[in-house]
Amino acid sequence: MPTAQDRLWSDYETHHLTGGNKVCHMVGIPLIIAGLLGLLAIPLARVGGVPLDLSLLLLLLTGCAYLWLDVKLGLAMIFFSFLLYFGARLLPWPITLGLFVIGWAFQFVGHGVYEKRSPAFTDNLAHLLVGPMWVLNHFVHLKGGKLENGT
Repeated sequence: MPTAQDRLWSDYETHHLTGGNKVCHMVGIPLIIAGLLGLLAIPLARVGGVPLDLSLLLLLLTGCAYLWLDVKLGLAMIFFSFLLYFGARLLPWPITLGLFVIGWAFQFVGHGVYEKRSPAFTDNLAHLLVGPMWVLNHFVHLKGGKLENGT
């Protein structure tokens, strides 16, 4: 019997079947993540001399969700999310805003021009978390299923 995580993953894949849409996601989702993490790199407090910002809180929450979805891929997602965070927090906010907007433009081109289907998150907001893992899995192949054999 498929788990809730398997059903989320499978449902997400049904919204991303065309090559053009997949490429748009490979470009757009990392841009969205970098833009969002850069925009949210707003210090809230200092803990032991280390600034604690909204991006780190977001990474903590999403990291827990990524681990729930798939432990191996979740660990890889956390690692790559922190890499994006450390780079994006150095950028000026207009650049991170641009990354965020351009990333979303790629998503809407992918679904509007290539897939001709609304994004998966319009049916289930959990797909906003599945999407970044789906993109990462195309590069690291840690999660089994259709993605490992390239379809």
